[in-house]
Amino acid sequence: MDPNKTIALVLAGGAGSRLHPLTKDRAKPAVPFGGKYRIIDFALSNCLHSGIRKILVLTQYKSHSLQMHLRDGWSIFNPGIGEYITVVPPQQRTGTSWYQGTADAVAQNLYLLDRSDADFVVILSGDHIYRMDYAAMVNFCVARNAATAVACMRVPSRDASSFGVLQIDSENRVIDFQEKPEAPAVIPGDEKHSLVSMGIYVFQRTTLCKALKDDQNSPISSHDFGKDILPKLVQDRQVYAYSFGESSGRVTVDGYWRDVGTIDGYFKANMDLLRFSPPLDLYQSNWPIRTSETQAPPARVLPGRSGKTTEVNNVIAGAGTVVTGGSVWNSVLSGNVRVEEGATVKHCVLLDGVTVGEGAKLRNCIVDKNVVIPAGESIGYAHNDDRKRFPVSESRVVVVPKGHDFGCVSKSDHNETVRIASASSDTKTLTRRDVARDPEKHEPTQSQTDSFR
Repeated sequence: MDPNKTIALVLAGGAGSRLHPLTKDRAKPAVPFGGKYRIIDFALSNCLHSGIRKILVLTQYKSHSLQMHLRDGWSIFNPGIGEYITVVPPQQRTGTSWYQGTADAVAQNLYLLDRSDADFVVILSGDHIYRMDYAAMVNFCVARNAATAVACMRVPSRDASSFGVLQIDSENRVIDFQEKPEAPAVIPGDEKHSLVSMGIYVFQRTTLCKALKDDQNSPISSHDFGKDILPKLVQDRQVYAYSFGESSGRVTVDGYWRDVGTIDGYFKANMDLLRFSPPLDLYQSNWPIRTSETQAPPARVLPGRSGKTTEVNNVIAGAGTVVTGGSVWNSVLSGNVRVEEGATVKHCVLLDGVTVGEGAKLRNCIVDKNVVIPAGESIGYAHNDDRKRFPVSESRVVVVPKGHDFGCVSKSDHNETVRIASASSDTKTLTRRDVARDPEKHEPTQSQTDSFR
């Protein structure tokens, strides 16, 4: 692969409605993940390590948080030698509409592809969790003189209706492509599995530009790669299937790919990181996942003021996190989280700046940024009560949204207070009424700017 002749377009404009309320104030690619990252970091890190240094990120919905993250964590390319990562919002260059579909988003920016002088275009989604060497996929196209390559994987046929389903010949040439069929085709000789698209494509630039221009002129097109572009290219040109998770490329073979587009999918992907042998290898030294680093002290675990022992078992903890006399089990804690004395956190994902007050109990929860859980609060133990206050997923994962108001009285005594440890390790005592009225105002470890992220 010639890096100077390859450009990547990352589709990062999805509203992420199925991931609500985590996407209430941010685009799905900007949702925090794994105690340290944002979802988009995986696609961008793959580009970086694959040698692709010309990247366009197509944004649309609630993009402020995403743009801040790209500025803070990804301003690493050198325009002086032709490298860049550029955010491209809808500019209405071809009409008066926003992006109307995945293919339309690229079509509205064809002029950027023409200016790039690239031979190959890599189309990616910014909201999947996986590691992949795109250079190997581009080389696969070059070796076969393929107009297009589609990254694919095997899934149980019962789940294949959620994907684009491919059928291939003995040379991996795609002979049929159907987007989300009701009766997915199975792999010959394996009736329990189907071959599906991962939404990762490599195009010869000339092929892509012509296909998009033809699609823009179609009055019946939905302007989507899976529904419109690929089925037609399969009929007209050489489209090949590239098998994901094999030994080609420089990534250790873990075969892990997840669409974290639902609350349950997001929660499970975080929990996957806590397995004894995680299915996603984040520890390959020459393929690290890059992100925006928080300037915070190391995580710390210490006894409570009364001498109560802290229990921490199988936990990912971000920088600045402090557990003081609490119990945390099988959980992912992002940066600057506080777990106070007597609090219990089990099977949870706590995002940046969360405080769990004294004696509070959390189980099977996702708690969004800067939420202050009052002392004595209980979430995840009485689902009927939880559903009256919070969104609850099909798998009974409770989501506490950013800015949630617990009111001035919790299940513990009205006169108790919430104690929040500051970054200087001093303790500020607040009434529960103060915390409920403006929790972010009283969180000393987060800047006002960061509260929008």
